[in-house]
This record gives sequence, C-alpha cells and structure tokens, in this order.
Amino acid sequence: MFGVGQMQQDIQGFHPSDRAASLSLSEIVQISEAAARLRAEGKPVLSFGTGEPDFPTPPHVIEAAHKAALDGKTTYPATQGVGELRNAIATRAGFTCDPTQVIVSTGAKQVLSNAFLASLNPGDEVIVAAPYWTSYRDIIEFCQGRVVPVACPMETGFLLTPEALEAAITDKTRWLLLNTPGNPSGAMYSEAQLGALADVLRRHPHVWVIADEIYQHIAYQPFTSFVNAAPDLAARVLIVNGVSKAHAMTGWRLGWGIGPADLIRTMVAVQGQSTSGACSISQAAALAAVTGPQDHLASRNSEFRRRRDFVVKALSDTPGLDCPTPQGAFYVYPSCRGVFGKRRPDGRMIEDDAAFCEFLLTEANVALVPGRAFGLAGHFRLSYAYAMGELQEGLARIARAVNTLT
Repeated sequence: MFGVGQMQQDIQGFHPSDRAASLSLSEIVQISEAAARLRAEGKPVLSFGTGEPDFPTPPHVIEAAHKAALDGKTTYPATQGVGELRNAIATRAGFTCDPTQVIVSTGAKQVLSNAFLASLNPGDEVIVAAPYWTSYRDIIEFCQGRVVPVACPMETGFLLTPEALEAAITDKTRWLLLNTPGNPSGAMYSEAQLGALADVLRRHPHVWVIADEIYQHIAYQPFTSFVNAAPDLAARVLIVNGVSKAHAMTGWRLGWGIGPADLIRTMVAVQGQSTSGACSISQAAALAAVTGPQDHLASRNSEFRRRRDFVVKALSDTPGLDCPTPQGAFYVYPSCRGVFGKRRPDGRMIEDDAAFCEFLLTEANVALVPGRAFGLAGHFRLSYAYAMGELQEGLARIARAVNTLT
C-alpha cells in the first residue's frame, strides 16, 4: 500500500482541456466585478458595463411564475421546451414555423452553444461581423470552430457589407452570425441590407445563418427578421431570441431558437446532455411574457430612446469623442481615437481604448468596456440601460476627466 507521502507525490495538479484552457471570464464581467470591488472599498463607482435593463420584470409575469409554482409545475419539463410555450413562440414569430422547429433553452447564450456544438467540426469557420458580442468568439472557439471576424467600422454604420461577406466566405465556412439590433453598436440592418446579404448567400448554399435577434423589441426604426427578408433561405437559418432584454428577465434565464427541424433535433440532443429542459417556472413566466400584455414594450422603448439621445449628445459634446446614434438595443459605441496620444494628469499617455477606460475607472470612477473586447478597437461600449440620474452623473464625470487630458 502507498503511504501518505507517496500518494501526495503521485497526485498531479489539474490540467484543463485544450478547449477550456483559453477560456476566462469576459472582459465585461471582469470590469463589472472590478467596479463592485471598488464600490466595496467605498469608492463611488458608476458602472455602465452590463447590458441589463433597470426596469422590473412585469407584474403579470411574476404572478404567472408564482401560480405555476403553487400549481406544482416543478417537475422536469420536456427537454425541447413546454409545448404551450413553444406553440406561443411559433405563433408569434412573425413568419411561418411549427412548434417542432422551436427549442427553449436556459438563455439565448445556450441556444448559441447548442447550435455550434451541434454543427461545428474542428476548423469549421464562422463569419462574425465586428464589433461583436464578446461571448460569440469564446463559444465558437470552445466548440472547436474558427472565428472569421470581418471589421465593420463606424464609417459603414458597423454593418457587414455584401462585398465584405463575399470576400470572407471559403469552402470551410459553416455559418454567418448576424446580430441585429447589434451589441455593442446598436446598429440595425434594414430589410434591403439583409436582402443584399441574402443575395450573396444564395451563391453559397453551404453557408447557414444564425440571426441573433434578442434585441428585436428594443428598436428605434422598423425591425426586420432575417427570415422575413429572405424567406427562401429559411431552411438554413436559426433565429435566436428570448425574454431577457425586452421583458427585463435577465435572471430568469430563458431564450429560444427557431430553425430547421433537423438542426433543432440535434440541438435538443445536445441540450439533453447538459441542462436538459429549461427551468419550468421560468418557462411559465416566459409564456406570460409572450402572450400577456405588451404595453410595457412601447413605454420602455420610449425611455430607452430618451436615454440614448441624452448619452449621444453628451458624448458628442465631449472633446475627442465621436458618438454615432444607434438604431436599437441600449448601447452606444463611440470612437475615442481623438484622445489617443493625450496625457493624463499623472503624465501617463492614453495609447488605446483599454488605457482610456482604465483612466476613466481610476480617475472618474466610471466603468466602461473597451472596444478591444468586441473585436473592433478604438471604441468603448457604454450601456444606457441605467437610470437617467446615474447617466447624467456618469457623463458629467467622463466630460470632466477628458477635459483634464493634455
């Protein structure tokens, strides 16, 4: 028998798998946690880093969840999702689909993970328009795919052009991942712009589309789903959506995917070996959100627009910053290149977007996310899903700090 000393000698440290070795918390989460630590130390930090509405979940949604719990709907739900919820999602999708084409998951992020785990082989390529939500890259690479980022600068409205899409497609391209309205830019594709991208895809039938439309109901111009812009391509399109953003239900963790039945079946099999079905109470809440009163959507959109207009003007009036007006979601993605090369009061130079955001955190107690996290440097993301009073104070702090640069 081995002695204790021999056993300790034989025990080796943990070694992560190759696919997990490069994973870490996103820079968004890291900055939010850093802001929380500074607040715990007594510093008056305002954080605009997280995309989470400050509105409450609508009362009728909470009541539906409470009733479901009291009624004993606390057992395992179907892996694909409760039939009544899938039927409601299909009925209200805005295009023709069947409940069998719907999967309900623990958040829209799991829908994306399921899709890539179900479809990607090592080396398969996914075209992603940059700037992009930080988790896209991590999820794709964890699933052993290869991200093909296509820079979509401010001059193009942060939108992918047909020419750029055509140039990025290879025989290894498996997916095009589109997000409209977009995070972090708030950019939206019109029906004509989506149609132009569809023209390219018709020449490349091996390329499928994931359309992340989670911000569908937070839009300041008419929204068009990719399926409605190109109905003939529906057989190779996965729509991703959910209740988190529009209905202020981030913590309920409930999203869904709508796509071809063969893809959905494979995604259900993948989900069955991770979480199984999404929380039964959250599904009851989501059903109420989807089928119940919708008047809160317009009133909250109006408030988001008011905040957007204030933030855009305040940033545009700040020397060195250039803030385009987003068409949807609740983010702005201004350029901060105009302050590069300037010096802080302590003599240190602002060299890039990360240095600028670090300066604002330490000198102005304002937490923002640098553009490098989203694949398009020279910018920063500010979420205006916060109370107007906080935004007013935060923007005043930013202006004062920028005015100290020389």
